[in-house]
Amino acid sequence: MRRAVCPGSFDPIHNGHLEVIARAAGLFDEVIVAVSTNYTKKYRFSLEERIDMARETLASLQGIVVEPVGEGLLAEYCRQRGVSAIVKGLRSSSDFDYELPMATMNRQLSGVETVFLPTEGHYLHLSSTLIKEVFTLGGSVSDYVPRSVLKRLLAGGSSSD
Repeated sequence: MRRAVCPGSFDPIHNGHLEVIARAAGLFDEVIVAVSTNYTKKYRFSLEERIDMARETLASLQGIVVEPVGEGLLAEYCRQRGVSAIVKGLRSSSDFDYELPMATMNRQLSGVETVFLPTEGHYLHLSSTLIKEVFTLGGSVSDYVPRSVLKRLLAGGSSSD
């Protein structure tokens, strides 16, 4: 079985993420959407909420598993889960410049390859940070996020984790 991981904090998951995950599902037998927590970041949604939103949103896709990454290195997580590739979406050359050193380190640490998928043009501007900012300032984000995310944003979401 060819297994890949799409890691991220997904705070919140948005349509750009979904597009990359769906494309990865067409390339691999199983795609693990690995929800991470960076303890230096402040999250709008708790880890549990981020996992729930991803599961609700991705339930209709075959071969998708959503789980927390847990503690430690992504390379070690990949080794433990039998992952052959990390899939990352790229919006711009600055994403590539940021991701390339990590891809090289992950390959050297565990042998896992990183597959870069260019994001579709109509999602190039999306980031979870921008979505949260636009929403907080009263703008509509309904075209950019799945219903489960919009529902939680409108309900106030949490600000924990």
